[in-house]
Amino acid sequence: MTTLIFGAVLTAALLHAVWNAIAHAITDRLVGFALIGAAQAVCGAVLAVFAGLPAAAAWPYLLVSGLLHILYQGFLMLSFRLGDFGQVYPLARGIAPWAVALGAAAFLGESLSPMQLSGVLVVCAGLTALVFAGGRPGRAQLPALAAAVTTGLIIATYTVVDGFGVRSSHDPIAYTAWLMLLEGPFFLLAAAAVRRRALWSQVRPVLAVGVTGGVLSTLAYGLVLWAQTQGALAGIAALRETSVVFGAVIGWLFLNERFGRIRAVSAVVVTVGIVLLSL
Repeated sequence: MTTLIFGAVLTAALLHAVWNAIAHAITDRLVGFALIGAAQAVCGAVLAVFAGLPAAAAWPYLLVSGLLHILYQGFLMLSFRLGDFGQVYPLARGIAPWAVALGAAAFLGESLSPMQLSGVLVVCAGLTALVFAGGRPGRAQLPALAAAVTTGLIIATYTVVDGFGVRSSHDPIAYTAWLMLLEGPFFLLAAAAVRRRALWSQVRPVLAVGVTGGVLSTLAYGLVLWAQTQGALAGIAALRETSVVFGAVIGWLFLNERFGRIRAVSAVVVTVGIVLLSL
């Protein structure tokens, strides 16, 4: 993994943490995801004007990925509704890297060095440990954790699909543009159908925040898609999920959340994993 790829994915992780914090801060989840999706669609339309169409071979992957991203956002919304952000989000993101490593090995024939594989496992361990930062999960939290696990598996699936797709497209910008156009409008249409005339009054107070989240989301995933054309999916997926550590720091600095011993140790473990990935 070159310094440029490493820096791009870390930047994407920071942007991902910021837009997820924005999504979490909008208490009306449907409105929040509708605004973020609408902004993604607008960004995709602007990019598509300049980038045009991706190669024909990429379209089957784009269609499948668009559906998977909609499912991902739906299960992420469900996870946020059922459980605490500090537990469900790290679990979802912590599952994805090792699942991507298995998928990339099985379907793309990718292999990691023993050092890099150790890095993936260490990052996953550090992220998953964040699940216990708020205490041991109880039986009442099982539905939320199940939703988070499902979310993580969907993340892994669309990461592998996009790994195929963006390499087939020969143009990460065009692929990003059309992916945003495919997935972006769904929750806006759903919100319009459910809320009808009341939607605008509900959207207006959080319009700027939601649009900002959508723009950051597009930029973050565009960087990841570019990186996937340059390096191994498993290492990139593990590095991207350091967004959870950024999220914990954002919560500590701006949301008055306790960082705590477990989060501090997890951050150190993830940092060690990042070092291993870069070797």
